[in-house]
Formats: sequence, structure tokens, C-alpha cells
Amino acid sequence: MKTWIILLFASLLSACASQPNQKLSNLQLHDQGFGPAPTSINAEDVMAVSKEMHTYIKNEITTQLRGKSPQKALFEALSTKGQIKLEYDAEMTRNAAQAFNARSGNCLSLVLMTAALAKELGMNVQFQNVMMNESWSRNNDIYFAVGHVNIVLGNKSVFRNSAQEYSQSMVIDFLPPKDLRGQRAELIAEATVIAMYFNNRAAESLAQHQVNDAYWFARAALMSDPDFIAAYNTLGVVYHQHGDLALSENVFKQILSKEKENTMALSNLIEVLRKVDRQSEAQVYADRLANLQPNAPFHYFNRGMAAMDRGEYAEAKALFKREIKRDPNYDEFHLWLALAHLKLGETKDAIEELTLAQANSTTRKARNLYAGKLERIKATYH
Repeated sequence: MKTWIILLFASLLSACASQPNQKLSNLQLHDQGFGPAPTSINAEDVMAVSKEMHTYIKNEITTQLRGKSPQKALFEALSTKGQIKLEYDAEMTRNAAQAFNARSGNCLSLVLMTAALAKELGMNVQFQNVMMNESWSRNNDIYFAVGHVNIVLGNKSVFRNSAQEYSQSMVIDFLPPKDLRGQRAELIAEATVIAMYFNNRAAESLAQHQVNDAYWFARAALMSDPDFIAAYNTLGVVYHQHGDLALSENVFKQILSKEKENTMALSNLIEVLRKVDRQSEAQVYADRLANLQPNAPFHYFNRGMAAMDRGEYAEAKALFKREIKRDPNYDEFHLWLALAHLKLGETKDAIEELTLAQANSTTRKARNLYAGKLERIKATYH
């Protein structure tokens, strides 16, 4: 399930991705250039336990602790057969209380909720960044690199004199086990997870053209973890969208001074330099990017879309298939391949691709959209 975000505007941005890295020496905040924060933004709220969560723990989980470990009791409550009945929904990144109330969220939201419940039950909590194959999504003109986190639950000393089961650790992940097979995971600090939350909120605000909100969320991410390079990239994109091009350029160049091969910062810097008509300098960075990333995210997809516009549906189909080879789990690629099949009269193949699009969709809205399209196509297909 999709998690955090690493944006890129029309080219590239960043929100919940790379590992903690070296701190940038000069954090360039510009509070005076933005309006007040739209709402209270506090790190303490991200994993705060609501009254409803307290009640649930008391009435539904603590009653089961005599016969099983707290890890197992919580896992059973979170599982599809348990009482909470969670649904994956990546429409927005919710904090712990919001995810519990909605009984849904992206994997970062569900990890935050799980951590809050586990801490209330007296467990030790550790977070892991799972190293998965590169995956991207988009919202309008912003591209998002998608990452994944999960949670490891252990027990504090109060449980260690009980049965052996009580001292064991348990990994809880909201992806199917088959998707995690062979993947490497690294421990990350709670401060980084909170920074990821705020960075996602910044990215989501940018996608909705709420640049002022995005600034305060990006700022909160950096206040939580000043070593989180992805949040600097987000801040640079915020400055670009706000028209603060000199600030934006400085942020991206700072990132590149620490990470010379950061493709997101390179892509974003190229856009800034081109916007201020420094074409030769932009080309130097573009050449460096081309060596690191010969085919940018959505490369074949965008070429496929151009072929669709020209009415060259067979070519579009081939290009969409090439993009799906790079990322078979992104619903929009399957949607457009289905449309290419329809244009070619290949209705059975279109139904198969739309079914895959629905299966890989990450929001209720998208799932409902694909279900409606499938019904209409099936009604006319014999």
C-alpha cells in the first residue's frame, strides 16, 4: 500500500522518502513571506490517543490480554477479521486519531494509528523504512515518489516475566506478505516518521494548490527532523510554487551539495533555472540528470498519452505496457492501457486492465470510478 510521498512539480518534488541524511547547514525558512498557518500544527497531535481510542482499548483489547500477548491482541484487532476493519485509502494522510475514526488511511496513517494504540498498551514501538522498488504517482502537475513504512512491536519490562510469547517482537505491515518478500528494511526514528507525516501533508496541500498550508507543513517536518532531506526538497518546491525562485534555487543546491545524485533536487533545480532563463546552467544539470536517470518517471506513459492524442492507439498500447513493466501496481497506467484497448476494439483486454486498475487503486473515489466503468463496459460486451 502506498505510503509517503516525494513530490516533483511538472518535473519533481519530495515528501516522505529518503533515509535520514546529513543536516543541511543553513535552513532557509521564510515565515514572513507566508500567511498564518491554517490550523494548529503540533507534533504531539500526530500520534495522540483520542477518547474513542482509549475507550476501544479498554473495552475491546485489554480484556483479551490474559490469554495472549498485547502484540497478538492488537494484531487481531487490526487484521481483516478483527474488530477495527480497516480500509486502505490514500486520499489524504491522516493522523492516528483521524485514521482510527475513519477506519481508513494510507499505510503511514495506519502505522501512526497502530503506534498510538501500541504505546497505550505499554509496548515498545519501532518504525522501519522498507526499501522497495521505485514507484511513482501523480496528481495534476505534481509527481510523487512513493515509499513504504511498517512498525515493529515489542514489550516493556512489565510483560517480560510472563510467557515467552510476551517478549517476542512482531512486525505489523499493511502490505500483503508477497509484496514484502525479499525487501530490506531499516529502522528510522519516531521523529522521522512524524516528519514524514508533515511532509505528506505538505505534498497533499501542494497538489490542491494550497501553497501557504504546504509551507507550514514542510516547516513542521523540518522542525521534527532537521536531517530529513526529503522535506528540504518539499520546501524548495513550496518556494518555487510561491514565486520565491532564489530561495528555491538555494534549497535545491544545498541538497545537491550533500547528495550529488539526488534526482528530485536535480529535476526541480532544472525547472527553476529554466524559469529564470538560465538555460546553459540548466543544461549542465540536465546532462547530469540524464546520466543518472535516462528515462524519467512516467516517460513511456507521457509518450503513450501523446500517441493517444494523435489517434495512434497501437503505439500508445505498446508504450503503456512498457510503463507497466516498470511499475505494475499503478492504477492509472492500467486505466489508460484499457482505454487504448477499447479504441482498438479489444474489449476483453480492456476489461482485464480495468480490473487491474481497480485492484491497484488507492482511494475509494478511484475504486468507485473503475467499478462504474467496468459495469458499463461489461453491459455492452458479449
